[in-house]
Amino acid sequence: MCTYATLQTAIDGSAKAPGGRWHHVSEATVYFDHPVHAMAEHTLNIDITGTPSDPAARIAVELTAESARALVRAINGALASAPADMTV
Repeated sequence: MCTYATLQTAIDGSAKAPGGRWHHVSEATVYFDHPVHAMAEHTLNIDITGTPSDPAARIAVELTAESARALVRAINGALASAPADMTV
């Protein structure tokens, strides 16, 4: 079953694209649906994009639910380990 729930959020950072080029990224779109490439029935899909005029700046990730939850825990752990004034 697909939820069709798609969430978008503004982000600010950089991502390394194929070919080794770095791109500014400004938006993440997150949804749980059928993957395009991953070998799973459903995945958490994250599309990270930058400048609309540069379509090569798109980075796509398809994660199993278990992997997505592990990534969230790792991100929260890394942020918690840094001094609070650095993560404002």
